[in-house]
Amino acid sequence: MMSSIRSFISFIPAFLLLSIMQPVSAASPIFTPAAPTVAASSYYLMDFNSGRVLAEKEADKRVAPASLTKIMTVYVVFRELKAGHLTLDEKVTISQNAWETGGSKMFVEVNKQVLVEDLLQGVIIQSGNDASVALAEHVAGSEQTFAVMMNEQAARLGMTNSHFENSMGLPTQNHYSSAHDLAILAQALIKEFPEYYRWDSQKEFTYNGITQQNRNQLLWRDPSVDGIKTGFTDDAGYCMVASAKREDMRLISVVMGTASAAARANESQSLLNYGFRFFETHRLYEANTVLAETKIRKGETSKLNVGVFDDVYVTAPRKHFGELKAETQIDKAIVAPINKGDTVGTLSITLAGDAVLNKPLVAMDSIAQGGLFRRLYDAAMGLLEK
Repeated sequence: MMSSIRSFISFIPAFLLLSIMQPVSAASPIFTPAAPTVAASSYYLMDFNSGRVLAEKEADKRVAPASLTKIMTVYVVFRELKAGHLTLDEKVTISQNAWETGGSKMFVEVNKQVLVEDLLQGVIIQSGNDASVALAEHVAGSEQTFAVMMNEQAARLGMTNSHFENSMGLPTQNHYSSAHDLAILAQALIKEFPEYYRWDSQKEFTYNGITQQNRNQLLWRDPSVDGIKTGFTDDAGYCMVASAKREDMRLISVVMGTASAAARANESQSLLNYGFRFFETHRLYEANTVLAETKIRKGETSKLNVGVFDDVYVTAPRKHFGELKAETQIDKAIVAPINKGDTVGTLSITLAGDAVLNKPLVAMDSIAQGGLFRRLYDAAMGLLEK
């Protein structure tokens, strides 16, 4: 289908408009230092809102995730809460199997009933393997069935290098994830469940008279850090998924296979500092913003509003955000009927000629097919324009 390029300067935010009107010579040279050396087997740094990757190394390599597995465990439970399949004040009876689970513990007791809310905090803050198994059994009947649910969500989120066989991360041959996949999961967790994400920044939790501290050392070191999870096994090494928010910018970092608990905190901090120091993220457009109006043929109306349904965020090297340029490419021959949300073009953001963001432009309304006269008239006009 033929397409036409249309500038939409009138729709661009003021700070972006001014930069576009400047001559090319006004732009300063773009130089962004390389990411710091990170002592990890793999890592990944991304902007939460725009999804832009700021640094990575072997990010799609399949590795043992250790207790980072529990991010998926709580994600599945949060979805069950949202669906109304269980409640925070629901009581869970602790099985012998959950109680016997090795590794880090919340110290629940066999046959005791524990609130779902307490078990979630036991997983998130205390990294309790026993709490993870108890929740898995309560939600799905068995940990094996719960693992199926975990893998269904991994597939839905596009975590193509992940497979889970248990809820807590103890190593098995076919239990793996990747730094990239864990960043995708962390992004979904924060975005979909902000009301529960508050637990990830909680520094300690007391259950049954036993107080345990969150293993995320960055919660004490950096006030902008508010999550997410640490992990360790001999196979995985010391791992961490961290997230921090400074002003309106949130980053997610993942480090896998570091040498110590101190190292995973230091390497995560180094990545986060790099991202905040050399990049900035802003929202260009709010959700449901109309960016242009275009012609539609054979419809009950001849005009179609085109725009974006979701917030549009862009990440650029710091001090160069004002040099971004934006344009739309809208399909030339749009024919009714068309449904709200159908893709009808592309929004392109570039910096110094390099693509920064390409996002579909969508129909903001549904337009039904017009009457016979309208269809014949538009068909004739289309022939004349060729």
